Amino acid sequence: MEAAITILALFLVAFVALGVYATVKAVGAAKRGVDRTITQARRTVEDTTLRAKSFGQTGVAGELAQLRLALRTSMRATQDALHAGVAEDASLAESVALFRRLSEHGLELDDELKRLEREPDRATVAGLLPKLKERTQRITHSAESLRWAARDRARQFADDDLDALNAQIDIEAGALRHWTVEEPSGASGAGAPASTPDHGPGTDWPEPAASADPPADPSAGKSSTADQAWSGPAREESPQAITAPDPRLRTTYPWQKSTRPETTN
Repeated sequence: MEAAITILALFLVAFVALGVYATVKAVGAAKRGVDRTITQARRTVEDTTLRAKSFGQTGVAGELAQLRLALRTSMRATQDALHAGVAEDASLAESVALFRRLSEHGLELDDELKRLEREPDRATVAGLLPKLKERTQRITHSAESLRWAARDRARQFADDDLDALNAQIDIEAGALRHWTVEEPSGASGAGAPASTPDHGPGTDWPEPAASADPPADPSAGKSSTADQAWSGPAREESPQAITAPDPRLRTTYPWQKSTRPETTN
């Protein structure tokens, strides 16, 4: 009985500890969300104020606002590009580390520009403007170099992947159109049936009866070239067929041009 009570107590303590842990994590996440929202709202308000000052004010105050706005815009764009790229390309971790070091100089410059905005001695601030501009340009140039290098790297990887994908698609398309590939002449000729001999134009018509023989003609040994071209293969005549022709069995082909002309002795 005591063992059961001890086990139940342990389960109760574990559940209570788990509940406390979940509550602390939830409160921490909510606090971080609130802090993030407040920071973004403050940043938006400050950027809007700087933009209004850069367009609405002239002189030293307007130039300081323009420097701060250019610095903050460049640094934020580079931060977003690097954080988005490092999730897919681990080699950008070194670039992120370099940007953190650059961000320290950018934050220091932004604080200095912010203090100079409240400086009443405008002559002294005007004398510091050339150095401040040069410093701002150096930081923004370094940030832009990192940002564009990361974008070029991502675009190059996308182009390489697209080239490889196009090559694979071309291979697959060729495999799907396998019937368009011409077979070798030897392979196609080996399986083709033997062709029938060509007897000239019009040989698709049925041949005349084998027993039909032409009548005897004195000019039979002097056939014209046209008759030889249009006639079928020569047949060996038997002496009996030559001596006993039958004029009724002569067949006239429909493709013959004209009747053989009569020859006179």
